[in-house]
Amino acid sequence: MTLWAGRLEGAPAEDLWAFTASLHVDRRLAADDVAGSKAHVHGLARAGLLSDDDAGVLLAALDTVAGELAAGTFAFAATDEDVHTAVERRVTDLAGPIGGRLHTGRSRNDQVTTDLRLWAKRELAGVGQRVLALQSVLLERAEAAGDAYVPGYTHLQRAQPVLLAHHLLAHGWALARDVDRLVDTRRRLDVSPLGAGALAGSSLPLDPVATAADLGFAAAFDNSLDAVSDRDFVAEALFDLALLGVHLSRIGEEVVLWSSAEFGFVRLADAWATGSSMLPQKKNPDVAELARGKSGRLIGHLTGLLVTLKGLPLAYNRDLQEDKEPLFDAVEQVNLGLAALSGLLATAEFDTARMAAAADAPETAAAAVDLAEWLVAKGMPFRDAHHVVAALVRASLAGGASMAESVAAHPQLGPEAASLLEPGAAVRRRTTAGGAGPAPVAVQLEQFRERLDADRARLGG
Repeated sequence: MTLWAGRLEGAPAEDLWAFTASLHVDRRLAADDVAGSKAHVHGLARAGLLSDDDAGVLLAALDTVAGELAAGTFAFAATDEDVHTAVERRVTDLAGPIGGRLHTGRSRNDQVTTDLRLWAKRELAGVGQRVLALQSVLLERAEAAGDAYVPGYTHLQRAQPVLLAHHLLAHGWALARDVDRLVDTRRRLDVSPLGAGALAGSSLPLDPVATAADLGFAAAFDNSLDAVSDRDFVAEALFDLALLGVHLSRIGEEVVLWSSAEFGFVRLADAWATGSSMLPQKKNPDVAELARGKSGRLIGHLTGLLVTLKGLPLAYNRDLQEDKEPLFDAVEQVNLGLAALSGLLATAEFDTARMAAAADAPETAAAAVDLAEWLVAKGMPFRDAHHVVAALVRASLAGGASMAESVAAHPQLGPEAASLLEPGAAVRRRTTAGGAGPAPVAVQLEQFRERLDADRARLGG
């Protein structure tokens, strides 16, 4: 029997049941539903609405349900419309008529959003921990990279050389912002809706603040209408996960490029690559490609929920049933992507010689800006210096003297300036804070270690 069958005669239509039932999605909230139900029982007992004996019977039944869920022996029934129905049915099986008291002063409206907040609070912390694990891999690879350098790109054209450590940490800092967002979203969702009822609270002497404390929430709701209809926290979480997915996609895109024969900057471990069903020679970066591809799925989840929410009047509407599936899937896909990219990057082999050769290739004139800045240091306006060096680059690319020869022979440059074109010289000259040279990167590595330690403490708390 459904929780709402009292008003209607007969059984629901089969197609209605097929369309509206949500157990296949929300069953993963079962443990949270038990936790919320136990807190509600304590609240009913505090209010004098349950005797101590009856409360003990209900709590014992809920403990049994929790054990069955943990052991995988909980038997869901075909008549269970959702996880709330399933838990209450089983509690009533165990507790008898006393089970009918479990839903006193409570609606599925405040019940489901309580469950979902508990789930999101825990799972977003788990996502954050996995982000930290990927950041730790990036830090380890950056520390091991030493003085290796790689072309830095703009417009996917070689621009200036940067330390490989600097490039890896660029991804690490983007992920640090993702951790920030996850922490902030958890802080805002840390509010208990239990006690809001269907939409207006209850005439019974319940204490939502005490129940919130029992469940470990930082606060209780301020407005019952808002409490049962608010899904901002789901939209925020989906945005956080979508942007995190975009950052993983960007890493994936670079792995795809760098592992190609055209770049040749990285070789993937066999355990983190795939082959071809037709082409024997292939070694494909499928992990990286899927990290890139799944970002569209994550963005779609966010867009879909926002469209669902945009036209809903207060308070609860069944449309809100559509909040859970995208959130559950987004968390699952991001967790899988974080773990897979962590493994891929931890075992990848960087071809630092190939990187250096690309960064130092004469035709890229990677040190051109250093030549211009050398002229600036001698007193020439930058725009004039820019034109002088650009003319030398054009001449070199046109097939005349090499760039080094042209610089050495130039009356305003000469042999001292030509030394700036030596391999590795350009990256060593990057000295400003946050820059790509050895001195600022050494500082950055320490700052990144400190940031990881701080974020571990925040998520651990």
